[in-house]
Amino acid sequence: MRLNCLPLRALSAAATAERALPGLFARLRVDRRVSLSGLAFATALAGCASAPVVKDAPASRASATAIDMPIPDPTSRRKPPAPRAEVLPSNSVLARDFMELNFFLESGRPIPQFSRFEGPISVSLQGALPPTAATELSRLVRRLNTEAHIPISTNPGAANHITIAFVPRREMTREVPNAACFVVPDAATWDEYRANRRTAKGDWTQVKSRTAATVFIPAESTPQEVRDCLHEETSQALGPLNDLYRLSDSVWNDDNFHAVLTRYDMMQLRAVYAPDLHSGMSIPEVQAKLPAVFAHINPGGGKVTPLRNDPTPRAFVNALERAIGRGSQSARKAAAMTAIEISAGQGWHDSRAAFSWFALGLLSVYDDPDTALKAFANAGAIYRATPGAGIQSAHVDMQLAAFALSTGRASDAIALVNRAMPQALAGENAALMATLYLIRAEAYETLGNADLAHQARLDSGQWARYGFGSDAAVRARAAEVAALARAGARYN
Repeated sequence: MRLNCLPLRALSAAATAERALPGLFARLRVDRRVSLSGLAFATALAGCASAPVVKDAPASRASATAIDMPIPDPTSRRKPPAPRAEVLPSNSVLARDFMELNFFLESGRPIPQFSRFEGPISVSLQGALPPTAATELSRLVRRLNTEAHIPISTNPGAANHITIAFVPRREMTREVPNAACFVVPDAATWDEYRANRRTAKGDWTQVKSRTAATVFIPAESTPQEVRDCLHEETSQALGPLNDLYRLSDSVWNDDNFHAVLTRYDMMQLRAVYAPDLHSGMSIPEVQAKLPAVFAHINPGGGKVTPLRNDPTPRAFVNALERAIGRGSQSARKAAAMTAIEISAGQGWHDSRAAFSWFALGLLSVYDDPDTALKAFANAGAIYRATPGAGIQSAHVDMQLAAFALSTGRASDAIALVNRAMPQALAGENAALMATLYLIRAEAYETLGNADLAHQARLDSGQWARYGFGSDAAVRARAAEVAALARAGARYN
């Protein structure tokens, strides 16, 4: 296990990052007399899971602390962003991803046959509903209708049905401690899920054609958590059951950066429900149909030609699960380094390599801020060169902005926040938007611009309670960012 040096390819990426914001990295030298432990608040917004995925567990979002008192969604008042045509890969890549997404579980177990819902689908809410659940579901259903052409509605009566069940968090944690939300087949209630959990009825690999599925979400979820879970788990109830670390522009990635379904995701879901496909088809049968499917739904994507497989070794997945899971700090950092080494050995320059560096950065903020800064620089350089990784870049820039604020570089913090804002907005991440505005406010306060600091705090308020859920949680985040500014004041 290599711990004493960084891969040369990643070091060259750091140099690229330095050129992106001239002079920033030269100025951000860590004074070890100043504690940077306050920077660890940012890990809550990392987008990554807080514990390893249980073997063969359904797809799940990262766990988070429950808070309440939501407010209306600030993203609903903005004009939707224009489609990002440049992000969509070729049809050859889409077809290769389709096979891996639909014929494997997250655990790596193969799925022997293709399955989907055949015919119209009803979706309904069940349990103690968070106030924003109905609105979020309606928005999602509209997008699934218009972008993925899926016959799904909130009207009752269809032969096929998806239930969105809100269950007390303590009950979910007792059964599936590492999952914040998940989807299962053929279980209409929580009790039925528990009864079927270890039987063939609850095994996705045994499903020949989907007629019923249930998404379980904690009833205490914040509005942001409700949105995240609805998008990922409902989409997996409808289609792909796998998550792939190499996907930069998708919710189907265990890094959990993306909060809402992307154009890539909608294209894959549209392919799942193409007329040429049907439940029960074998792997060769589906593979033979995909060229015509993608030629029809994505005519600008070119012909489907055979591509070299790009599997993610199980050793890499296991290393990342250890790094972002539970355990001693030293063991988790060693696991992150293992993931970095595997990435270098595979020659990856994609989201897998970037996320490995990002994980190391998060794990180093307490005891090795120099390594954390280098790791975030490496991650950011790779993400910025990766199509569809804008939201990931925004998370990295938030980390670097926190570094800048905590080391007395207020102008640099503002520059990083300004670069991250458009990507965070496009990604509909209210918690990230609120934190960026709080960093901006403290940075302007440090520079003596009270008016701009006040405006940034007002802007943060539009996002904060949707992202964090309660006044108490908002105040706690504001106090954490203020602590970074106080640390930075020691430099001035």
